[in-house]
Amino acid sequence: MQSVESAAFRVDRDAGRLYNFSAGPGVLPEPVLEEVRQELPVYRGIGTSVMEISHRSPTYTEIAASARALLKKLLGLGDEWHILFLQGGASMQFYQVPLNFLPPGGRADYLVTGTWSVKAIQEAQRVGTAREAASSKDRHFSYIPDPASWDLDLEAAYLHFTSNNTIFGTQFKAEPEVEPLLVCDASSDFLSRPLDPARYGLIYAGAQKNIGPAGVTVVLVRDDFLQRRNSDLPTMLDYGTHAAKLFNTPPVFAVYVVEKVLRWLDGLGGIPAIQQINEAKAARLYARLDAGAFYRGTAEPAFRSTMNVTFRLADEALEPVFLREAQEAGLLALKGHRSVGGMRASLYNALPPEAVDALVAFMDDFEQRYG
Repeated sequence: MQSVESAAFRVDRDAGRLYNFSAGPGVLPEPVLEEVRQELPVYRGIGTSVMEISHRSPTYTEIAASARALLKKLLGLGDEWHILFLQGGASMQFYQVPLNFLPPGGRADYLVTGTWSVKAIQEAQRVGTAREAASSKDRHFSYIPDPASWDLDLEAAYLHFTSNNTIFGTQFKAEPEVEPLLVCDASSDFLSRPLDPARYGLIYAGAQKNIGPAGVTVVLVRDDFLQRRNSDLPTMLDYGTHAAKLFNTPPVFAVYVVEKVLRWLDGLGGIPAIQQINEAKAARLYARLDAGAFYRGTAEPAFRSTMNVTFRLADEALEPVFLREAQEAGLLALKGHRSVGGMRASLYNALPPEAVDALVAFMDDFEQRYG
């Protein structure tokens, strides 16, 4: 496989670090990992690791405040936004959102475009009336339904959607233009492209796909939306508890890494800069998929994700061979989700363009030998 044994690969192998296409926990920026490694035993002269400090210490307070300030800067958020660092992943938010914002006797609308939005509406239906306003299940979640077909309730408490579908490789190309405020599970494309804060009441994202390690979920909630929440909520599941003060021990180390990733992203030029990089990476890989019949993308072209590229081989019996040889070539975690099979290349913010170049080179070589 000489075509894959490029200088870039030799450098990565010598460093012991290969190209990681994992869908989550996903790749982190190497400069961030290096900085964490240097600071891990003793953080900035305080005599101990950041993992060993009080969550109420001035040191952690400064880290969390910096992370919030960077998020506001990157997303253009005003002071009306609360930024929370919670635990339980996006899966906790599937229940916490309706518990707070689906009023007794009220309704909420859900756009069901993949596995995670199915789970979200199922949790909401435990709380109250959550309606399926649209679904793409009829074509195995390979597309985003046309807004003209959505059955919207103008009196819904909110409209929930999952902006990017990690498993099936689809993505909303624009924010829904609807009357109800949007609630978005943005876990797998958070900070990969701009968004319009005015359309949202709440945005949540598990950090482990695009902005940090597993263990923390970023929740952005607008104050006027927060004030609509239900009363008599369990203390830990009440967003107001966490907006008011630091109530319990947060995931200190995860927030510390998130802050570094946000600074790295800001240093690149912010979201417009990373969006351009991400679109170029995705275009490169999709062009290779479309170059012949040996490979085929599984998402319909108009709805393809820039974050998660899902594909199959024309001869599916070759897929285990492809995955094994890709692993041997230093291309990690290309196996598709267990529920759908095939291959999946996750092109998150921190994945370098050189990784996509290496994958395309491997695909060329593999087709020459097996096609």
